[in-house]
Amino acid sequence: MAQDNWTGRDKAEHYFSSALLAAAGSEISQHQHQSRAQNLRFGFLFSLSFGAGKELYDSRSAGSGWSWKDLSWDIAGAASGIALWNLSH
Repeated sequence: MAQDNWTGRDKAEHYFSSALLAAAGSEISQHQHQSRAQNLRFGFLFSLSFGAGKELYDSRSAGSGWSWKDLSWDIAGAASGIALWNLSH
């Protein structure tokens, strides 16, 4: 487990990259002619798959350790990203 703080530069990176990935995932889903609910769900899960993958990578023996705090910022960013995408459509 990582010994990290709730704030910091890497938390902002988790938040904004997750927001961008969620919006991109929603847009990809829309271009596949899915429903609005499917677009939002796909965007959210698309983004979180990257966040969880990053934490799995960090949890290897040479990594910095799994961080629930990073994953929390990923979830917040993904939720913001799909909300902003939804408002723009």
